[in-house]
Amino acid sequence: MLLVTNVRKDSGMDLNEENKQTKKDEFYLCLITYGKVVYWINGEKVIVNKGDIILIPKDTLFYWKIIPTVFHSKYVVSLKLFRHDEYPYLPILDTDKYIHSKVGCYDLIHEKIKIIFSQWTEEKIEYYDIFSSALLIEILTYWNRELNRGKINPEKHRNVESMKRYIQDHYRNKITKEVLADVIRKSPNYAATLFSSITGQTISGYVHSLRIKTAIYMLTESQLTVAEISEFLGYREVSYFNRIFKQHTGKSPSEYFSERPSRIV
Repeated sequence: MLLVTNVRKDSGMDLNEENKQTKKDEFYLCLITYGKVVYWINGEKVIVNKGDIILIPKDTLFYWKIIPTVFHSKYVVSLKLFRHDEYPYLPILDTDKYIHSKVGCYDLIHEKIKIIFSQWTEEKIEYYDIFSSALLIEILTYWNRELNRGKINPEKHRNVESMKRYIQDHYRNKITKEVLADVIRKSPNYAATLFSSITGQTISGYVHSLRIKTAIYMLTESQLTVAEISEFLGYREVSYFNRIFKQHTGKSPSEYFSERPSRIV
């Protein structure tokens, strides 16, 4: 059984942010979302860059230091693990040494850890701790699957990054596996399988996630209607846009209208 005990977001270049601690009963999980940070773990120097995730087991002495002139941001989750023979557990948690790697499914993990952070710092609605723990198990499962597959071929990473960049530049248009196959000069089936295996998302799922991020910004920062935003993002039917939006956010688009700035007359 896994339980999230605390979540925070660190950022900046302030030397006072440097942290030294021993976690006696808790694991320490960190996802770097910008820049880089230096960790010293049991006397070993570990440089953690954007897109990296690190897990430090309990009873481990460590501290982290900022790199001068380098801005960074990271999410930190503290968690406790309670062992019960009747419950399965992830091998990644059965360790007495830190685990550090760059994750192919970074975008997926980033979105889920942002939800955990929101649950802890903004909403704290009923069962937020249970919901957060469930999401964290999902994050660790994706990561453990990657570790089981072993180190990913650099060429595959480059191909996936090329496909992601293309999607980010054209996400308002219809994007198919055939289109992305042309981008990396591979077969359509290879492109789709590679993208899914590395990112943990289908091509369409990744496209929808980018569209929904833009939709949230437009719903809160513009005066456009839901129908206008839906059309701008490439959804032909508002009802379909509403359904996809709720699947990704748990809310309807109109629920974000209260965050809009007042009109200037």
